[in-house]
This record gives sequence, structure tokens and C-alpha cells, in this order.
Amino acid sequence: MDLNRLASPIVQLSLDLTSLDEALETAAIGVAAGVDWLEAGTPLLLAEGLRAVAELRARFPDHPIVADLKTMDGGYLEAEMMAKAGASLVVVMGRAHEATIRRVVDAGRDFGIKVMGDNLGADDRVECARWMEELGVDVIVHHIGFDERNMIKGLSPLDELDAVVRAVSIPVQAVGGLSIQQAIECASRGAPLVVIGAPLVIDGTAFRPAEGDLFGALKRICDAVKADRK
Repeated sequence: MDLNRLASPIVQLSLDLTSLDEALETAAIGVAAGVDWLEAGTPLLLAEGLRAVAELRARFPDHPIVADLKTMDGGYLEAEMMAKAGASLVVVMGRAHEATIRRVVDAGRDFGIKVMGDNLGADDRVECARWMEELGVDVIVHHIGFDERNMIKGLSPLDELDAVVRAVSIPVQAVGGLSIQQAIECASRGAPLVVIGAPLVIDGTAFRPAEGDLFGALKRICDAVKADRK
């Protein structure tokens, strides 16, 4: 997986669910709709652990799997465990100590997986992204968290997205309460890893699949992103 030569936008489905059965069913719908990457979201990892990654890998052997660990300590071990379970990418937090980020990067190199650095909660998200790139992460996750958005209304990762994209030379992903149109817009603004999850297709309060036409919503986003690839 050569992210430095990412020529086309990628659609990632965030499985922020607490039921493995629902996660596998949702993933199957997503794959049928055209998603490229599958994310074992933090709620799923807390509920099911390594089994969630292993089952996703077994069911979808050709799809990269992101393990959203939000690692804060014990970086090497956590990344190693997820890599051995079948993860293709793991997430470390920019608020973690430098040593932790470096150890996750070491594990990524040792086990052939990529590292995503998440700037959620950073005092300066732009500087945090730049710093994580210097430490060797492969992707920046520019992230406004669920609780933060609910406490401070109107916050959006789009607010600083352009500045983050300018600050780094690695792929950027914008996460946090985006509408369908905003998610689609990310690729044209230099953030080619397009994430779809809550609240678009996942109920962010119940952590279950959202009501309505899940396949239709996923396909609409996938088709729009892939149209930009041409």
C-alpha cells in the first residue's frame, strides 16, 4: 500500500458499532456499494477486541482494514497485536507522548502496516499534524471529536482542513460530523481519504446502523467520489 503515490480518492467506511454481527453486515453493504477501506471503529474494538479485526479480515480479505485504536501508550504492542490480527492501518493519537508515536511507527515498519496520526484534542491541530508527520506517521486524521462537537456547536474539521493539508505532504483524512456533501468535498480540498460513518450511515448516539436506505447512502457517496477519479 503506497500512500505516497495515492492517485485516487479512497472511501473508508467507519464501523463505529458495538455488535460484530451488525458490523459485518454493514461492511458487506458498504463493499457492495463500493467502499474501499473498512474501519474497525473504537466502539467495535472495545466491544469485540482483536476478534473484530480478525473477522473483518477473514470476511473481506481484499479490503484494507483500519483499526481505530486511538493509542495513547504501549504503542508497539498495540500495533503489533492489530497487525497480527489482520489490520492494515492503526491509529495513534497526537496527544500521546512522542515515544508512543515513534513506537507505533516502529511497529508499522516491522509488521508492514501503515500508521494514521489523529490530531483530535490538540491545542494546535495544524502544528500537531506537522509534528506527527515528522515522527513518521503515514496519514493525518484531522479530527473533531464526538463529545467536542456536542459541547461546542458549529465546530467542523473543514474549518482548518485547508491549513492542515498545506502543512503536511502525506495524505489527510477529515473526520467529525460531516454531511454527505461535505464528505464528498474533502477529496477536492486535498483530503483524499474520505470517511463515511456517523451521522451519515451510523447512528452516533446508539452506535447502530442508521435508519433508512443504507446501501443508497453509501453508493451515492462512493459514486460521487469515484466520479472525481476520472
